Amino acid sequence: MSQEPTPGGGPRRRALVTGASAGIGEAFARRLARDAYDLVLVARRKERLEALSRELAERHGARVQVQAADLATPEGLAEVVATASTPALDLLVNNAGFGTVGPLAAQDAQREAREIRLNVLALHQLTLAALPEMLARGHGAIINVSSLAGEIASPYSATYAATKAFVTRLSEAVYEEVKDSGVLVQALLPGFTRTEFQQQAGVDAASVPAMAWMQPEAVVEASLRALQRGEALCIPGAGNKVLAMLQAVAPRGVGRRLLGAMQRRRIVD
Repeated sequence: MSQEPTPGGGPRRRALVTGASAGIGEAFARRLARDAYDLVLVARRKERLEALSRELAERHGARVQVQAADLATPEGLAEVVATASTPALDLLVNNAGFGTVGPLAAQDAQREAREIRLNVLALHQLTLAALPEMLARGHGAIINVSSLAGEIASPYSATYAATKAFVTRLSEAVYEEVKDSGVLVQALLPGFTRTEFQQQAGVDAASVPAMAWMQPEAVVEASLRALQRGEALCIPGAGNKVLAMLQAVAPRGVGRRLLGAMQRRRIVD
């Protein structure tokens, strides 16, 4: 990957990471700082971002800009879009997002709309903001964090799965559009990952087998290796790869019914 920095010398790269205050976004920030990137860290929780910024500056000598913003609002998104469109950006990691769990008819309409604005609109607009400058320079990369949930209709997390299906298809399509330009676009499809996502979504983590979980650092490592190879799609973890293959070959109705039964049992229990 031409965007990979040389830790021992050469110009420093610059990356923007959304949802950087925890989970996969924080793991990306730590890994990229270690790899000699300077960073723009975006999230709503300014205190967490500032603490992480100080740590990465002290440990890795990274120059870190903190941008506290709510990407689900027009004002917050506009602020970060302006940053993402600057010529100095080499890597964009669109990680910010959240999910809701339960029957769609029981969901709060405002929260569902916020989920769509963050998971879909913010990612789309930031991708669109970063691409022209990257294409003009002939190098750059965008990692859009999707989910295995987007590979199948997911009863009781219908909106979340639908937003992630959008992320994956958008990323694959744009990858094909720009693949000969020196710019890379990747859809990252993690499965169950040890982050704050489950708590915020109201998912009982204990209901998921221990072997199904990955650490965010392992997800980031897999993503960056896949980016180095120029791959459009990254599914981290052997178990997740097998699950993705099974989802692809199973009849749509069968997969939907099985997943619906599993999800319904978790909610009832």
